[in-house]
Amino acid sequence: MMLDELEADGLIVNFNKVQQTKPKHLPKEVLIWDETLRDGEQTPGTSLLIDEKIEIAKLMDEMGIAIINVGFPAVSKDEEEVVRRIAAEGFKQAKICAPARAIKSDIDIAIQAGAEEVPIFIAFSNLHLKYKLKKTPEEALSIVTDCIEYAKKYGVIVDFVTEDTSRTSIDDTVKIFKTALDAGADRVVIADTVGFLRPESMRYLVSQIRDRLYKEVKRKVPLSIHNHNDFGLATANTLAAIEEGVTVPHVCIAGFGERAGNAPLEEVVMALEFLYDIRTGVQTEKIQELADKVSEAFAILLPVHKAITGENAFSHEAGIHVHGILSHRLTYEPIPAETVGRKTEFYMGKHTGSQIVKTKLEQENIEATDDQIKQIVLQVKETHKLRDKVEMLRQLHKAAELLRETRLGLKENEFWNIVTAVTGKKPKK
Repeated sequence: MMLDELEADGLIVNFNKVQQTKPKHLPKEVLIWDETLRDGEQTPGTSLLIDEKIEIAKLMDEMGIAIINVGFPAVSKDEEEVVRRIAAEGFKQAKICAPARAIKSDIDIAIQAGAEEVPIFIAFSNLHLKYKLKKTPEEALSIVTDCIEYAKKYGVIVDFVTEDTSRTSIDDTVKIFKTALDAGADRVVIADTVGFLRPESMRYLVSQIRDRLYKEVKRKVPLSIHNHNDFGLATANTLAAIEEGVTVPHVCIAGFGERAGNAPLEEVVMALEFLYDIRTGVQTEKIQELADKVSEAFAILLPVHKAITGENAFSHEAGIHVHGILSHRLTYEPIPAETVGRKTEFYMGKHTGSQIVKTKLEQENIEATDDQIKQIVLQVKETHKLRDKVEMLRQLHKAAELLRETRLGLKENEFWNIVTAVTGKKPKK
């Protein structure tokens, strides 16, 4: 029996469907914008080959991702070639986008590489204007108008992104968003660049921008959200933004990305599909396949406790839980594992109970008395307990060191060797 059948039989009470819990501005449909190949690749120490990017992008297209940000072409010739190669694949469902700074040469490169959609970004917080851009607000507004009008002449979809929106005043945000929309931007993107907001703060910010833009431009403006996970709130803040009418969330599979990463694709999609009853167009059965493929390409293991995609997400050891799962899997799992391409797993160890032992023996047609089953359970627990914890920790530290060595960033001595080769000078230390 699936969730809806259990609800119909009164076996599950689903408070997510209570009308009073449904936000007023909740959209009926959401388009998923994936950033794994751009922001995700900015995970420190990672680097993808062109063929890896193409393979991942193809899978995303197959599974129904609406927009794929495939790379920043102005960064290098290699990145430009990545965008060009992926754009030439002719995907059936996904739009290929490539970002550009608010610089015409960046826009040219993105369009020439074949991007159908170009997110143009600039910061407008006082902090970024003063210390990074070293420009006045008036200069930034003029640049935005000029660049968006320039890009729209080429017939591409233009998204306008303000970096650090979450630390910019609402007045300033509305001003620059209106400027972008007046210049022809198709969508505006709110960015919590350093993961600084609480969900209630996010609701307030999005609702204020939504309502004030509606008054300013006299139409409903398509809104997008880009959240980072510095305080572990990227998923919560993304859902809070969607509750206020955002229809295009940015995500990365498994939450990869700079620093603590971005809103995880699997969490946002599954929450929307199962907790909000909102269609995303994503074939959720392919989520684990995508996560595993990206994990291998990034050479970074998925955290075992990661929601949805982690090894333990559908794994059980405690006897009480296993007993319940064997009776009906949804007793201790929120959704059927198959909905994300997983299967339920059982672990044998300290917390093992008799029910899983009985089940495993029955599967192999092995008969055993109750006393024998008790002995097996006891020996399983004793065997687990006898494992050398010191040796386990030694192996863990060794594995951790090996994993660090596989990261693709340059080591400190490699950097200084390059400096010495170029300058002829060695560092003092």
